[in-house]
Amino acid sequence: MYPLIQLQRLLDKTRAFDFLAPLALRLYLVPIFWMAGNKKLADMDSIVAWFGNPDWGLGLPFPEFMAWAAALTETGGAVLLLIGFAVRWISIPLMVTMVVAAVTVHWPNGWLAIAEGNGLFATERTQAAMERLEKAREILQEHGNYDWLTQYGDFVILNNGIEFAATYFIMLLVLFFYGAGRYVSMDYWVRKAFMPR
Repeated sequence: MYPLIQLQRLLDKTRAFDFLAPLALRLYLVPIFWMAGNKKLADMDSIVAWFGNPDWGLGLPFPEFMAWAAALTETGGAVLLLIGFAVRWISIPLMVTMVVAAVTVHWPNGWLAIAEGNGLFATERTQAAMERLEKAREILQEHGNYDWLTQYGDFVILNNGIEFAATYFIMLLVLFFYGAGRYVSMDYWVRKAFMPR
């Protein structure tokens, strides 16, 4: 029993660094939401059309409002996550954007973000994608400089499943419950200044 108590005391000492976990989550999410929001803002007319069109788009109601809400939430959310301000509050609309993205865009594609031919989450869709990928590799090996093309990584086929949206949602959920963390966030210093214990 004594070694277990020693181990627990050792683990308790790591609490001095518990601010690193929410900081890491925030910094991981910043470029994701910044790029997603800026991509939308760069071509809002196309995004609004895609949000609203039921034939080749998402068919969402109020497409102009929804497109602007998503773009501004993502870019503004990236800034707030970076500085650690209002993190619990901004996590809510960012989680909503992840749910909307998962349900309207990614859900029909299953779980996997990257297609794979076998495994627990493989589907007929991902298996068919692997056949196409193998054919593409053969063409590139025969007609291209395949070693140069794959020097920094293998070719894959994006399946566009809910995997990434679900992962980002879970990360935001953690930030919603735990906040921005101590020391390296404006939330911490604002609370310290205006809500002393």
